[in-house]
Amino acid sequence: MPEELRQALTPAENGIYISLHIQPGARREGVAGLFGSALKIALNAPPVDGKANAALQRFLSDKLGVPRKNIELCSGTSSRDKRVFVSGITIEQAEERLS
Repeated sequence: MPEELRQALTPAENGIYISLHIQPGARREGVAGLFGSALKIALNAPPVDGKANAALQRFLSDKLGVPRKNIELCSGTSSRDKRVFVSGITIEQAEERLS
């Protein structure tokens, strides 16, 4: 998956953008591969009251090794398709930690 993963990542000044497809209410949390050109992530949290967005921020923080404050939801707050900006990380670091 490392080569394909790069299509979901976009470099930016001071960080990266990640295109995501979220599967809320899943039994197991984790990276579930690609969904089109987005990284699919399964989360335990239900898609209500922002719980899935909070769980996504926590999951990415843990997986990428960056503080939660470094993860900003840019679009898709009420959609399964989201785009996040992660500051303080490079594409190479993200690929290694998400694989």
